[in-house]
Amino acid sequence: MTRTGTGDDRALTRAAAREPAEREPRHRPWLGALLVAGMAAALGAAIAGLPREHAPLPFIARYALQVALPQWKLTEPVNEIVYGTRGFDTFGETFLLLAAVISVVIITRPREPRQGYFGESAAGAREQARDDPAVGTSAAEREARSAERREAGDQAPGDRGPALTPDATPLGTPAPETAEAMTVAVRNPVRVVLPILAVAGLYLVAWGFSPGGGFPGGAVALGVVLLIYASYGRRKISTVIRPGLIEPLELAGAGLIIMTEFLGLVLKGSVSANWLPLAQELTPLSGGVAQLFSVSELIEVGTGLIITVFALLGMSHDWARPDDGGPGGGEPGP
Repeated sequence: MTRTGTGDDRALTRAAAREPAEREPRHRPWLGALLVAGMAAALGAAIAGLPREHAPLPFIARYALQVALPQWKLTEPVNEIVYGTRGFDTFGETFLLLAAVISVVIITRPREPRQGYFGESAAGAREQARDDPAVGTSAAEREARSAERREAGDQAPGDRGPALTPDATPLGTPAPETAEAMTVAVRNPVRVVLPILAVAGLYLVAWGFSPGGGFPGGAVALGVVLLIYASYGRRKISTVIRPGLIEPLELAGAGLIIMTEFLGLVLKGSVSANWLPLAQELTPLSGGVAQLFSVSELIEVGTGLIITVFALLGMSHDWARPDDGGPGGGEPGP
């Protein structure tokens, strides 16, 4: 039997040696190199053609400067174009974002009324287990439900509650890690960075004579909320980041934008025309409706991005049922 086994091993070894070695296919590396070289040449030519500091300004740049300061009291022509002269374009872009947010909310909304962006499925499982004692009678099922309750932060009788931070978990504790927050090495730097980011976002919106505005300010607001969520867990934001508060705020921002733009049509005869008194340049109130439009953008864009991200993070269902034709859904098979 020893000889037979040895012969079989040798035959398997020879068969494996005859098999061709697997290699990753090379997809025309010369074409990739040519494309990269072409892009590098185009970028180099564009950079070389940029006007230097002493070059005369083009006509459109001179026109923007002539309009921004005398007519809007803004020393930042970019903000004047975005929220003043071409404010109607920004109006359209903002409501494209609102349409995208509504689409995401429709796709991710569960069947029952939402009280938050997280926890609907866990609440349904707890209700089912409470109303039907026959559900989950096996030991494996009970252990799985216990783990789900620990991860959701709902401690059942006899369960060991989840640690709020990994620092409170004893060394050597077996996986999985159930703490929502990160370690103290992450939380403390985030605590220092958060006020700086929040002030920077408000600065982008409040000072119309510096590049910025409501769009980047709203993105900064989302970044602040995501840092809190990632480092401290969802409990820290659950009282604020909820549909009943964030969605009306977004609609209020959209309504303020509509009012700001169309009051120009009513009072001055042109959409996005300035109808507010112009303050002294280099002050937060300079720019008239441009500054009001920028603040409205902060509300609408910031809340819209928050709704989109947390609706996707809290999504816990598929549109197709598991029995509708297998993994891909669709019509059931014969």
